[in-house]
Amino acid sequence: MRKVKIRRKTKETEVKVELNIDGEGKYKISTGIPFLDHMLSLLAKHGLFDLNLKAKGDLEIDPHHTNEDIGITLGQAFNLALKNKNNLKRFGWGFVVLDEAEVRVVLDLSGRPYLEVRPKNIKGYLENYNFRYFKEFLRTFVNNSLITLHLDILKGEDFHHILECSFKALGLALDQATSLDKRKKGLPTTKGRI
Repeated sequence: MRKVKIRRKTKETEVKVELNIDGEGKYKISTGIPFLDHMLSLLAKHGLFDLNLKAKGDLEIDPHHTNEDIGITLGQAFNLALKNKNNLKRFGWGFVVLDEAEVRVVLDLSGRPYLEVRPKNIKGYLENYNFRYFKEFLRTFVNNSLITLHLDILKGEDFHHILECSFKALGLALDQATSLDKRKKGLPTTKGRI
């Protein structure tokens, strides 16, 4: 089983993550940021991995540190759970629509962290959560999971719908990329190393 339990503690935050890549989409999330709780539950549900995530942080200041450290810890959890990359599909993509919003996510479990989000900025703010926080979460997740991630917001007016599509599409792409393919022997690369 590809399971991991990880904890990150700083003077600003404490984040605990239990992740099972081969799960069923079960989740228990408590970050102190209600909108992020909602988004992470969508990520786990549509990614079909089990996620138990608890975070405490200096939310009296703002969500920045907590949001960032959740991305770091969740990224590290994925990286550790996927330490053995033999037989991985490696690439994944997801397209999700919600009413007027449409988002595409394409990723590679490449071992090379890179994030591309298009467009670079959109307007929107929900329950103490904005586009800058969303991109910062993705950046820290990508840098610590060591994946290449492209996220394209193809359409959308409602900020909530856009972010909901984004987290669902990321879940779908992660599920696909982390799936095992019995036809593949060894690492999914011609280099011999990821």
